[in-house]
Amino acid sequence: MTDISSWLEKPIPARAGVGLKPEHFAAILETLPDIGWFEVHAENYMGAGGPPHHYLSRIREHYPLSVHGVGLSIGGEGRLDTDHLARVKKVVDRYQPGLFSEHLAWSSHDDVFYNDLLPLPYNEETLATVVAHIDQVQDAIGRQMLLENPATYVVYKSSDMEEVDFLREVVARTGCGLLLDVNNVFVAGTNHDYSPQAYLDAFPMEHVGEIHLAGHAESVDDAGKAVLIDAHDRALVDQVWALFERVVSKGVRVPTLIEWDNDVPEWERLFEEAKKADKILEAAHRDVAIAV
Repeated sequence: MTDISSWLEKPIPARAGVGLKPEHFAAILETLPDIGWFEVHAENYMGAGGPPHHYLSRIREHYPLSVHGVGLSIGGEGRLDTDHLARVKKVVDRYQPGLFSEHLAWSSHDDVFYNDLLPLPYNEETLATVVAHIDQVQDAIGRQMLLENPATYVVYKSSDMEEVDFLREVVARTGCGLLLDVNNVFVAGTNHDYSPQAYLDAFPMEHVGEIHLAGHAESVDDAGKAVLIDAHDRALVDQVWALFERVVSKGVRVPTLIEWDNDVPEWERLFEEAKKADKILEAAHRDVAIAV
């Protein structure tokens, strides 16, 4: 068995990784592909044992790992679910990931849990709630958390801050890092008629510890206006690849994830997306080296 202790002392490389899916366990273990890392959702590994842990433990022997939470409801009113937080901590302690992240969203209210990650108003009241919850999470798991910018479909009249300013203030008050989801920027910019390029130019890139890339679905609202849905069920579009190139051209070279959570393709198809992201990262790194 490979000793994974060396991974515990090293950060995840600034390469492309993919979300780890059960459909790909066998192919990964049989071929040990040249890929930078894998990411898992904490909520899928909260059981004590069974096949998920068996395969993840074997894959963890060969690759760095990131853990991504989807159920802490960082932006929800009231107290965090401490039982859920304790389960997240167990996953983090068990697999010692190089990165841990969650969403700027809410997904629960009282004892009701929703399947969606719902948006927040950007104001001082929400800021205080998010800051308190991130402090609680980071204290509990004993490490920095990365906070992901959301894909949104509505905006609140009670918002009095821009999203990038809200995120910058959260980082200043908590010491957390940021997970930049480039597809979410494109989705939200299209849905709310603002420039994704301008959003990225204003984003506090110095705090970005991870990037997500994904595909989205197209729909229309009741008024016939185009709406993009953060579906994670298909390949990236050219516009999102272009935005990713814009980000890395700014010198941002961090672990970059290809997310494909629904209608999951064969391993080779997903691997090709990761290799494309790697090429973009490598080209940007060469350009920076030449410029220096």
